[in-house]
Amino acid sequence: MEELAEAAPDWLRPLIEPEWGKRYGRRVEIGRLPGGKAAVTERAEQTGRDGQTILAAAWATSAPPHLRLLPQVEILRQVWVHHYYWDAHGRLRWRDGHALPPAHLRFDSPYDTDAHYCVKRDTAWSGYRVHLTESCDEQRPELVVHVATTHSTVQDVEMTQTIHDDLAKRELLPCEHIVDAGYITPAHIERAARVHSITLLGPVVPDHSHQAKAGSGFAKSAFRINWDHQQATCPQGAVSREWRPLRISGHDYIQVKFAKADCLACPVRSQCTTSATRPRALALLPTRELHEIQMRNRLDQATEQWQHRYAIRAGIEATLSQNVRVHGLRRSRYRGLAKTHVQHVLTALACNIARVADWLDAEPRTRRRATRFRTLCSAAV
Repeated sequence: MEELAEAAPDWLRPLIEPEWGKRYGRRVEIGRLPGGKAAVTERAEQTGRDGQTILAAAWATSAPPHLRLLPQVEILRQVWVHHYYWDAHGRLRWRDGHALPPAHLRFDSPYDTDAHYCVKRDTAWSGYRVHLTESCDEQRPELVVHVATTHSTVQDVEMTQTIHDDLAKRELLPCEHIVDAGYITPAHIERAARVHSITLLGPVVPDHSHQAKAGSGFAKSAFRINWDHQQATCPQGAVSREWRPLRISGHDYIQVKFAKADCLACPVRSQCTTSATRPRALALLPTRELHEIQMRNRLDQATEQWQHRYAIRAGIEATLSQNVRVHGLRRSRYRGLAKTHVQHVLTALACNIARVADWLDAEPRTRRRATRFRTLCSAAV
């Protein structure tokens, strides 16, 4: 309303209703209206009708065309699309937080249209997501070498390739990159090695079949895969009868099926499948290389040696904690993705300065300070 009052006061004046000055002349906390939920719904739908009046007038053929190009008018239009709908009787209804468009298609605040709502495990927030990469060389301070800021709905797995490409441009590529499970897939491992000669280390998704979870029966790893002949052989020696492409949730796989007669006659069928009538089927990654990477990494990450090697990744959790607690990483001081990214870069810079200063001033000391009692025992001996 403020933007329209400045851009086209003569056009807006006839649309203003007597109550609008009271309703919209000051900020109102809709959740504090007297009358409970019914009063909140009534006010929200009244606001929806008022906003629809403005939108209908702005898109009328007689309206000045430049009004539809005003940023605040476009934001109003999108908010109304997100939060209101027409019912079967032609009445405008408020969604009340239900049946909203997906988070990646709507913004969460009209004051910052780049901010999106997101939930990750037990944490829910509106805003952005930051990805930090730090060095982990022995005898040197751990420094943040790369910062990426994205919309909150961008998943971690979508950023691995971008981070590697950015590090390559800055000539900061590591020989080994240790990442969280959310950043790694067999395809990422293959690309990192092929494009950047990076060993990408992290836990790939384990086999979620009931056989693998139970630790008994025949999991996918028990089958021999012949990629040249496009066949799989089960532990009992039966050979698959079907090999075809499969697409699940936008990802490509190879589906392998065994003959129904072979599976029904198998003496150890209960260790292979829980189905009473259907044969065993496998979903393989689309290429031999990716399949072998998946199988090899699943075996490796179960070993003590791999876990000891991967333990160093815990350092980045300390970095995130330090930036959250000391430098306010989770509180955006700006609006918009670009400005928030600048804040994240400055936050990482502050962290680096503090760490370098601590490293330069640190006095050499043993890993563990001896207690007074232990010192007395040593002196007595």
